[in-house]
Amino acid sequence: MEELVEIGRTFVQAMRDRRGLANVGEMYAENAQSIEAVVPPVRQFRITKGRDAIKGKREDWLAAHEIVEFDVDGPYVHPPNRFGVRYKVNVTQKATGQHMTLSEIAVYSVADGKIVLEEFFMLPK
Repeated sequence: MEELVEIGRTFVQAMRDRRGLANVGEMYAENAQSIEAVVPPVRQFRITKGRDAIKGKREDWLAAHEIVEFDVDGPYVHPPNRFGVRYKVNVTQKATGQHMTLSEIAVYSVADGKIVLEEFFMLPK
């Protein structure tokens, strides 16, 4: 459990420090998957497969949004191999100028010291 806690804390601190894009290469397995609750507006699909594709997904999201406020809480551990993180993000969509607050929970599964799966759960409006 100590390794899981350390991985979770390292991940959460990277997100707080806004190093979420950089930490994909460090913390994700090459064959990791990311599953969104719904199809995001800037993407055409819910499931992203592979570390490079997950990095691309984050790059697309950052290119489309200006982060005004970013709150990250966790990790909430679920031994032997999962941890959760709560996100609350205030953003402005660059294309439209629309402001919005996003609240979601993400559950991360770990194998061999790397994140192999991330699943996002959204707070409905």
